[in-house]
Amino acid sequence: MRLVLLGAPGSGKGTQAEFLKAEYGCAHISTGDILRRNLKDGTALGLEARAFMDRGELAPDDVVVGMVRERLRGGGGEKGFLMDGFPRTLPQAEALGKILEELSLPLDAALLLRVDEELIVHRLTHRRSCRSCGKIWNLLAMPSGAEGEKTPCPECGGELYRRDDDAESVIRNRLLVYHEQTAPLVEWYEKRGKLRIVDAVGSPKEIFTKIGAVLG
Repeated sequence: MRLVLLGAPGSGKGTQAEFLKAEYGCAHISTGDILRRNLKDGTALGLEARAFMDRGELAPDDVVVGMVRERLRGGGGEKGFLMDGFPRTLPQAEALGKILEELSLPLDAALLLRVDEELIVHRLTHRRSCRSCGKIWNLLAMPSGAEGEKTPCPECGGELYRRDDDAESVIRNRLLVYHEQTAPLVEWYEKRGKLRIVDAVGSPKEIFTKIGAVLG
């Protein structure tokens, strides 16, 4: 299975990618994770991308496309992949199409997770990350009595914190960027007969069941 996951920030792409990976054994290719790893390691790519990510903007196409090309050329794509966070612009979609053609890895579908914008803001402003293990949690799903950053990570007991790009002002800017630059991908994939749409409201397992029904 070779899929592109589409949806606004906070629509649940990362969570559903993990379910799909576990179910089908596909490689989960998350450009967001790769960029954050470069930020942490202080690489040239990380330094170049930092200013864009801190403002909730997209990293330059040439940086992201080059990263994805090298990842796919490194192998594993023949067993299936899930593109999470890429493509985000029409030029990226066109570039991905050329890369997949070169590697003889045709795309099966572009899966759109559709969620109301205000629900997304509500979700992301309650998202926290662990400084120790890096796992992401949501305060809305934490045990009763949780106190935000004062609550230890349920996984390792580490400190939870809110990332800069999870502040409400940055989230709304990210959504604006999504609508202006990424939403046109929906029409692009629809014209090519690749688009599949899922109502991404409900528990993660409920949404995964919907995805299974849509993908058949």
